[in-house]
Amino acid sequence: MEHRGATASEEPFVLGIETSCDECAASVVEGGPGRARIVSNVVWSQIDLHEEFGGVVPEIAARAHLETINRVVGEALAEAGVGLDRIGHVAATTGPGLLGGLLVGATFAKALAASAGVPFVPVNHLEAHVLTPRLTDGIGFPYCVALLSGGHAQFIAVRDVGDYRRLGGTIDDAAGEAFDKTAKLLGLAYPGGPSVERAAREGDPKRFDFPAPLAKRAGCDLSFAGLKTAVRLAAQKTAPLTDQDVADICASFQDAVARLLERKAGAALDAFRDSEGEAAPTLVAVGGVAANLVLRGALTRAAEARGVAFVAPPLALCTDNGAMIAYAALERVSAQSIEGDGRVRSRWPLDASAAPLLGAGKRGAKG
Repeated sequence: MEHRGATASEEPFVLGIETSCDECAASVVEGGPGRARIVSNVVWSQIDLHEEFGGVVPEIAARAHLETINRVVGEALAEAGVGLDRIGHVAATTGPGLLGGLLVGATFAKALAASAGVPFVPVNHLEAHVLTPRLTDGIGFPYCVALLSGGHAQFIAVRDVGDYRRLGGTIDDAAGEAFDKTAKLLGLAYPGGPSVERAAREGDPKRFDFPAPLAKRAGCDLSFAGLKTAVRLAAQKTAPLTDQDVADICASFQDAVARLLERKAGAALDAFRDSEGEAAPTLVAVGGVAANLVLRGALTRAAEARGVAFVAPPLALCTDNGAMIAYAALERVSAQSIEGDGRVRSRWPLDASAAPLLGAGKRGAKG
């Protein structure tokens, strides 16, 4: 098959497509590992479609991706000012995520790559988050990552492209899920993370003495289920809730999460030192929850206490986007290490050697 991508004398353009959850996104990125540039980045959010349900409905998400992906990809190419003849690789998220959305994005990307005569690159959504700071800040390996999103909460030692070791993770719920469930309980708008953060600005973080689960246990595993229960009980005891009650609960909940993350991030940095024989030079926060400024402050304190730098991508690149997919593909292509056969999968852990924290089934490790 003839390859019609960028020539050897040009920086390669990579088109990245993201449809793993409720954002339909596409982006064009050019350059090389640690020195890439985002040429375009288009994100179409489905918040309005899922708001009345208080969470993402997979069937609705998949249909919305199907209806919008052609337009979103077209806008990304137009914004970049390049045609398919300038694209060297087409990449798409093939896991983990909601199968319906993944199928839409991956199928579209494969067809586009075939029509353009260029390779298709399957991308692990989690790896794309983990590698984003190399795109935004040009940081080098190794580094320690706090990956915090609606579906994931884990600490990872990143040693190279494809070389990841899980240091700890949640034994029950993800951080983002805890924010969403708290928001729904208190009648706040979806998505819950930004709503809780906004309400917390007007609240007293010391009014409710919520626990920071596992804070006193050694290691860097996380837990949020007990905290959610404490919030529900406090809300029931205080009802009927005033706006100030809601603000105080949100502030106290957010403070408990911040205390837990600060302690466990420190433990993760210690575990990195123990396993690698040297300290991680950088602590990185990625994922949608990393957009929370209070939690960023807690992670910054954990890093400063151990004399390491703290890095978090710009807020717009913490949530799901196509630029991170394109860049992860660029890294994999450069390393000549394409992973995955292109089939979509709902579960795809970064550290396949780590024992599942939440069990496993025929689709693989949960979490």
